[in-house]
Amino acid sequence: MADTTDDLKGAFAGESQANQKYRAFAKKAEADGYPNIARLFRTTAEAERIHAEGHLKAMAGIGATVENLKAAIGGETYEYTEMYPPMLAQAEAANHPAKVMFGFAVKAEAVHAQLYTKALEAAQKGQDLADVEVYLCPFCGYIELAKPGQACPICGAKPEKFVQV
Repeated sequence: MADTTDDLKGAFAGESQANQKYRAFAKKAEADGYPNIARLFRTTAEAERIHAEGHLKAMAGIGATVENLKAAIGGETYEYTEMYPPMLAQAEAANHPAKVMFGFAVKAEAVHAQLYTKALEAAQKGQDLADVEVYLCPFCGYIELAKPGQACPICGAKPEKFVQV
């Protein structure tokens, strides 16, 4: 029998997935020429984010920044060392289109863990990251802490395609 903690974990996962799914649906609706439907999807996605964040708080899943960084490093490390490698191998063996994003993710998650480690080192000294501009490759998820001067090392996207979030 599930308890409230199990229910919160399930609700958090469901709301988080709905947020992402509705954001993707909004992009498609916008591209298809339905700006108001896109707006409805984006607004509902934000509502789902609010629910997910509330569930995470109820699970005491948000701590001090140093603890949050440690949790983030653990999650990113798990993804690039344990979660994605077998997924990538299976997708490659099946020649499934998922192999592209799995391949991008395994590499990008390693970079995310490195960046969080750098942030943790600063936070443990009571400091913020020093004068960084955070840039994201919108194709593979690679992150750089300065304006990119070269193509993305993971997917080859041109530096001008990077975005600041």
